[in-house]
Amino acid sequence: MDITKIPQYELLEHHYVRELESEGYLMRHKKTGARVFILENDDNNKVFNIAFRTVPTDSTGVAHIIEHTVLCGSDRYPVKDPFVELAKGSLNTFLNAMTYSDKTMYPLASTNDKDFFNLMSVYMDGVFHPNITKERKIFEQECWHYEMDSPDGELTYNGVVYNEMKGAFSSADEILGRQVKAALYPDTTYAYESGGDPEFITDLTYESYLEFYHTYYHPSNSYIYLYGDLDMEKALNWMDHEYLSHYEKKEIDSAVTLQKPFNKMKEISLCYAASEDDDEGTYFTWSKVVSNALDLEKYLAFQVLEYVLLDAPGAPLKQALLDAGIGVDIYGGFEDGILQPSFEVTTKGARQEQREVFVETIEATLRKLAEEGLQKRSLLAGLNSLQFRLKEGDFGRWPKGLMYGLDLFDSWLYDDNAAFLLLETQDAMDELYKKAEGRYFEQLIKECLIDNSFGVVAMAVPKVGLDAENEEKTAEKLRVYKDSLSKEEIEEIVRHTKELKEYQETPSTKEELETIPMLTRADIKRDVLPLYNEERSMDGVKVLFHEMSTKKIGYLELVFDADFADLSELPYLSLLKQILGVVAAGEYSYTELMDEVNIHTGGIDPGFVVLQPETGRPTVRFSFRIKAFYHELETAVNLTAKMMYQSDLANEKRLLEIIGETRSQLYERLKSAGHNTSIKRASSYHSESGYLNEIMTGISFYEFLNDLYDHFEERKGMIIEKLRAVSHQLFNKRALLVSFTADKEGYDVLEKAMDTLIRQMPDEPFVKADWNMPLEKKNEGICCASQIQFVGRTGNYKDAGLPFRGSLLVLQNILNYDYLWIRLRVKGGAYGCMSGFGRDGDCYMVSYLDPKLAETNEVYDKLPEYLEQFDQDERSMDRYVIGAISEMDIPKNPAALGVRGLTAYLSGITREQLQKERDEVIDTDAKEIRALVPYAKAVLSNNCLCVVGNENKIKENSSLFTTVRSL
Repeated sequence: MDITKIPQYELLEHHYVRELESEGYLMRHKKTGARVFILENDDNNKVFNIAFRTVPTDSTGVAHIIEHTVLCGSDRYPVKDPFVELAKGSLNTFLNAMTYSDKTMYPLASTNDKDFFNLMSVYMDGVFHPNITKERKIFEQECWHYEMDSPDGELTYNGVVYNEMKGAFSSADEILGRQVKAALYPDTTYAYESGGDPEFITDLTYESYLEFYHTYYHPSNSYIYLYGDLDMEKALNWMDHEYLSHYEKKEIDSAVTLQKPFNKMKEISLCYAASEDDDEGTYFTWSKVVSNALDLEKYLAFQVLEYVLLDAPGAPLKQALLDAGIGVDIYGGFEDGILQPSFEVTTKGARQEQREVFVETIEATLRKLAEEGLQKRSLLAGLNSLQFRLKEGDFGRWPKGLMYGLDLFDSWLYDDNAAFLLLETQDAMDELYKKAEGRYFEQLIKECLIDNSFGVVAMAVPKVGLDAENEEKTAEKLRVYKDSLSKEEIEEIVRHTKELKEYQETPSTKEELETIPMLTRADIKRDVLPLYNEERSMDGVKVLFHEMSTKKIGYLELVFDADFADLSELPYLSLLKQILGVVAAGEYSYTELMDEVNIHTGGIDPGFVVLQPETGRPTVRFSFRIKAFYHELETAVNLTAKMMYQSDLANEKRLLEIIGETRSQLYERLKSAGHNTSIKRASSYHSESGYLNEIMTGISFYEFLNDLYDHFEERKGMIIEKLRAVSHQLFNKRALLVSFTADKEGYDVLEKAMDTLIRQMPDEPFVKADWNMPLEKKNEGICCASQIQFVGRTGNYKDAGLPFRGSLLVLQNILNYDYLWIRLRVKGGAYGCMSGFGRDGDCYMVSYLDPKLAETNEVYDKLPEYLEQFDQDERSMDRYVIGAISEMDIPKNPAALGVRGLTAYLSGITREQLQKERDEVIDTDAKEIRALVPYAKAVLSNNCLCVVGNENKIKENSSLFTTVRSL
């Protein structure tokens, strides 16, 4: 049946979207007015998304809390956490829910038809028939509740979203961004924090929360998106029959209103929490509202201006601020995803007294650019970079159908007739190429950035001890509240705390669990995905060819063995990765070099990886990852050669800028991704590969950069010589392996492109350094300005002589969505928890945005006891196995398949080995999980613990650590 003829739906618009090679249909459900958009094509990674326009009127985080809770059981699926049951036991390629400033989304993806409809059913029932109206404890668990274990105990707040947002509000950058948005749009929904401000989350009542749900979660306020090769007729009829037809149309006022422009720029100031050893300096942000989301030309043009003004090395706005000494890290750009997008410039590490010169420098630079003109090559580079991204459709592990759907909402949400706007971009891009030849972009700068008072200048200054002040303020509020309670009221809180914990500890019944639709192991493909590795040779250089269709894009990786570097040189190798491509090379200045890269390629990215082969010591490989259309491959290789052999490593001013910017960005990552920081640091206590990773990317590398920056003047000569020496030894023909993903036509082009490079490469003996790694268990508490913790525990089972088993991947799924999830997230209030079991024996367990510390470590210690008693029926084991296979079978684009083959090759992993491991996963039963007790004991026996987070909490638990220190 033609889907445009389904009687329950009205077709509003239909045409072929050539940019996405898809048939596009904009439809409306006749009875309810539910909006439906379909992209039909041959992509088997199918996507479903149901979204609601949600417009908060306060900062209690009600939209975010509903997003968490509607997937905690429903009429048809009364289990306590259907989301987790799906996550641990489906073949999904994406499964999540997201809250934005003005919308809440529930997207999913799967390559399996049966699985896709199962997932869609659970999500539709969750959003339309959730258990939140029947069970208040869902709200208390996910939002907030009073917690007190005994009448004499301390009264505290707890809740998953409450703790998540305490973590988010520990970031200076996040706090500044929220305040800027509130100042820019004071009369709209954007003035409020849709995720929830911890100060106000505890003001949210259960009744207000339900009122918000009933207001906005109705088909008449819904936006439904379907993508891929699924049976659209079946999906549309099913949605109507099971859900939409049961509702009447309802008038819902959820429109996002426009903010009236300002007559003059606003100025705001705020503080962020810092410790004496944890001070990032003053932040400044200059932000202007520049567009309307429905202006496609500006929407694309400002993405180009983001590159030209800020992103490119030496970009004029960024360079002007650096030259003026205003901060060490400048970033920003086009802030879209809302009705009135803005353009922002932020500098970090400045001084308070530089506020005026910050604004003057930006505005003077913009005036000069508008008058004298932008560099045409930079504009062309920005346009080509955007064009390449739009055409390639490479979003890493995220399904491209998901990402197209997210783009769709940036216009559809604000105009029912503008659904196609941001999907059909080619005509607008063609027009921008023409306009770049004139003064269109300069006029845009003048109109939107200079002659525009609709903006904000913000300053965020560090305040030592602010976290402690806030903690004490909250504690005092709770003490006063407790003192106001009667004995009976206190006992009621204690009783309710106990009841909530009992509710959390009580599993769903077997009957409830069986309502969740699921696949069986029979639905899993037994055969492992092949490795597309064919060994070839070019003039004595080994080539690994991954033959497949790539739409005439060549994915090239030049991989160099870096094991010549001794331990003291490896941080310089990591620094070199930051330098190459952003300094002058050959006849190109560093600005010109990046422009040439973006004009001719989809990117040339230096990087490195630490690998642990099956036997022997770890290895470090440095690489250039290059992507370009076939006709540009030779130019791409020549540009890479200039980076390797003609980079100016002696420009002291530029070198200091890069070191300062790199350390600033690394510091923010170490703090905001504290789970990675803690795992990396704890692994370095016992693992050689962990040690190498840490000194090249972790806290040790941050300290290395700090030392270089603080003593640059006296050491700059030595730094330059070290970089030159490492570079000279690295780019050697004998150390090179070429990895290339393309078809045969592409390979023929590559041979010609590589000829000149290979002939000019030094061909020198290669000697591996003798690494004597000083492994030492330090068990550190790393204090930083944060309201929560990341608690990481690591160890290695191969040290106990135990081999890798595929069942460890099933155990990982069990921990992430059962053992750790229930104890750390559901009961403990942490936002997340993760575990990993590596083929090299290295393992970890870590909590994310965790209010606890010692209690979390105790959960890790009790893992063997849990495994000894582990007993699940066949259906439950099927679910765990399917979830593990889902992680293994994430669809991969050609570039990712090439990387997979290369990584296996470098690690000595064969397809036979992968097949054996896959079989072990599929055949895992409860007995096999119990057999992993020795693995858990071996990992825990290392007792390697690292915690990143709140200073007071770490000091309260100092007995767990050998060292307590600041980040």
